Amino acid sequence: MMSQYLSLRIRDHRRLVAVALACVSAGLFAQTTTPEPPGVSASAILQTLLGLALIVGILFVGAYVLRRLNDGKRFGANGPMKVLGGLSISPRERIMLVEVGDTWLVVGVVPGQIRTLHTLPRGELPPGNQDEKPFGQWLKQITERNHAQ
Repeated sequence: MMSQYLSLRIRDHRRLVAVALACVSAGLFAQTTTPEPPGVSASAILQTLLGLALIVGILFVGAYVLRRLNDGKRFGANGPMKVLGGLSISPRERIMLVEVGDTWLVVGVVPGQIRTLHTLPRGELPPGNQDEKPFGQWLKQITERNHAQ
């Protein structure tokens, strides 16, 4: 009786293995199309480039709208202070003319420090181009005039 039971189990296992092999081999032969080669398709690249162009376009439109809402002025340009000009003394040192209300401040700017060099009443800048040389000449005239008094 035991031998009959073992022979039935062995036959069942053989049938199970045969059915499994048939399913696997049928799955292998069922694939008749060739797989896509690895890599990125042209449509994926096009979709990525169009998405990037859309984002850059949104940034430019946003900047345009913000400029129109601010009447073309820079942010912070309508505050109480305005830099009127500057003169480079060395690569790390500058002299700046700053307007605060009705007062002009001549300040020295060095790395890590800003000092008030002179205080002037508000005046008019001489007309001309905005190069550093005319501002330097104007600053020299103002300081000489104030030192003579």
